[in-house]
Amino acid sequence: MVATPEAKWGLMDIQNKPPVDIPFQWIGGEAPVRALVDRFYDLMDLEPSYKELRAVHGSTLADARDKLFWFLCGWLGGPAHYTDRFGHPRLRMRHMPFSIGIVERDQWLACMDQAMLETELDPQLRAQLKASFFKTADWMRNQGV
Repeated sequence: MVATPEAKWGLMDIQNKPPVDIPFQWIGGEAPVRALVDRFYDLMDLEPSYKELRAVHGSTLADARDKLFWFLCGWLGGPAHYTDRFGHPRLRMRHMPFSIGIVERDQWLACMDQAMLETELDPQLRAQLKASFFKTADWMRNQGV
């Protein structure tokens, strides 16, 4: 059973209700998702503080950029670009070939948070994404450290 985008975000009281029901709409569609992903990978390539994370990605980031963009579009409740191309994401299985420990997890989260800040995501959306990203990033770990 696939969770609806609304269910992923959990129940919220009326004061904290986002301006739209689907995060993909809240972020503004494909162009802002692409900008977020591009800034994320640009930062990974530029910032020395993300060097361990960058090392996991190999020599080029082009494929990773597209795959994260396609994945996030669907995960946020928009077009299912990733699943249309590859089927179920099976995130943990697909990340098993890569050494992902606490350092890589924390750098991924910091890099994504910096990208969200720099692409000026709504602060409430950013906070919700940070919480969701942490759960997923921590689940991707396959190394103790």
